Amino acid sequence: MTQLLTRLVYISRAVGPQTTTVTTQILETARAFNSAHHITGVLCQGKGLYVQVLEGERSVVNSLYRRIVADNRHTDTEVVSFTDIPARQFQSWSMALVSLNIDDPMVSMKHPEFDPYSATSPAILSLINDLLSSGTAIQDPA
Repeated sequence: MTQLLTRLVYISRAVGPQTTTVTTQILETARAFNSAHHITGVLCQGKGLYVQVLEGERSVVNSLYRRIVADNRHTDTEVVSFTDIPARQFQSWSMALVSLNIDDPMVSMKHPEFDPYSATSPAILSLINDLLSSGTAIQDPA
């Protein structure tokens, strides 16, 4: 039986400050779980927001998303898209971290009035790809 590969994009608001300690805890947990369960993706954070892309087998991604919704470090969690995909886009990372800096001139030129709660899934993925291509993905929080 072939496993269905899916991509989930969700957004949420941070409950407290997005500190290095909180980020490190999130990344350590995510990378350990994701590596063990063949999940790949990107976490963008900044301005009190989280935007995350998860890729993997459908039932595993669903189960992980239920755990994420229950996490008390964020609120206002919304699924932006959940779709079957032919291949992973973020296969290089068990969980990359990208700073969501809307004030970055490169980002603001291409995404002038970016609001993840009103943006489409393609717009969010475009922003993430622009942030990744500008070299802002980091493996470990500084």
